[in-house]
Amino acid sequence: MPQPAQVGADRSVSFSDAARAAVEALLTPVDAELTRRYPGESGSRQPVHTVYVPADAFGADTVREWGAQALAVLDEHAGTPGRLAEALGIADDALLADVHARVRAKLEREPIEDLRIDFEDGYGPRPDAEEDAEAVRAARLVAAAVADGSAPPYIGIRIKCMEAAVRARGIRTLELFLGTLVADGGGLPDGLVLTLPKVTYAAQVTALVRLLEDFERRAGLPAGRIGFEIQIETTQAILGPDGRATVALMIEAAGGRATGLHYGTFDYSAACGVSAAHQSMDHPAADHAKAVMQVAAAGTGVRLSDGSTNVVPAGTAEQVHAAWRLHHGLVRRSLARAYYQGWDMHPAHLPTRYAAVYAFYREGLEAACARLAAYVAKAGGDVMDEPATARALSGYVLRGLDCGAVDLAEVTGRTGLDRARLDALAGR
Repeated sequence: MPQPAQVGADRSVSFSDAARAAVEALLTPVDAELTRRYPGESGSRQPVHTVYVPADAFGADTVREWGAQALAVLDEHAGTPGRLAEALGIADDALLADVHARVRAKLEREPIEDLRIDFEDGYGPRPDAEEDAEAVRAARLVAAAVADGSAPPYIGIRIKCMEAAVRARGIRTLELFLGTLVADGGGLPDGLVLTLPKVTYAAQVTALVRLLEDFERRAGLPAGRIGFEIQIETTQAILGPDGRATVALMIEAAGGRATGLHYGTFDYSAACGVSAAHQSMDHPAADHAKAVMQVAAAGTGVRLSDGSTNVVPAGTAEQVHAAWRLHHGLVRRSLARAYYQGWDMHPAHLPTRYAAVYAFYREGLEAACARLAAYVAKAGGDVMDEPATARALSGYVLRGLDCGAVDLAEVTGRTGLDRARLDALAGR
């Protein structure tokens, strides 16, 4: 009976050079494809929200006015940490004392992190001359705000979609907005964001890419300079007519220009036949769509944003508190599901947006820092973390730093890590 070949230190049996070469020939293109499709996080700051303002309502004082209104409603209905705890139904007084102070400082310093000037649903159909003028006016206001330092970190416009009825109008608005920024504003701001709504087919994404390529050539801009967000608010964006999931196809069609996927709560819910009373960010139809988005975007560097609630905190104290509890709970739910951004539609949503975000990062700070310190020291502790978990832990801490929920000094004191080391652990 034949004996098996002896395998030992002399390596008498080994792979042939031909087999190794064949493996390299097979996988080298795969390596390149993985690098191209899944570059990972860019390392830039992700805003915690996007505020949408109709184009005709946008002005030079919009950001300041939203901050002032948010502070006024906070002072009226939750002027102390105890009142905020009562409003949100939270019992942790120490946590809320810190959160309340940080929320108030945030509303004074930077009430809006990302502002979208809306030329779509929030603006509606207008005479061409009127929308032309608004597009130019918006660009000039953005340029002025960037120049004087009053602009949010991210700012831009949402155009009308690429469907036949409004396509020419959306293209014209985009052309005027970008052209005015280049001609009158001296160039495009670093935090410029464009939003393409109601995408149904990947070809509509390709169409916007073609337009931006043409604009960049004609304006003398670097190729790929202008990116954009894709709004997922149609059923066709999740499942195509051939039964294929289409979000990944849209990311691919963007050719590296896709910066984010934004879930549209009400358009998507309505498209699924959900009645108005049950259209919400936590509906099962919404969870399915967002799970598909999450898997499609993972590793690509394309960021995710949840939608909004249309329940406005207004009226009596009881009504405001009820709306705040709803909003706070929805934001917390999104954060736990790795949706770190969402829409805010009213100034009174800002206090609970920041309260939810700050509490989320502060209440987990001690544990995250302890695990990071143990990982770096290879001490293990109670939990033996993998490199992937270390990336998640450092990403969690970095998001808290970026939005003002935590301070670098308290992170460094707990972990011994500076910002550069945190970035490296997060794979940024």
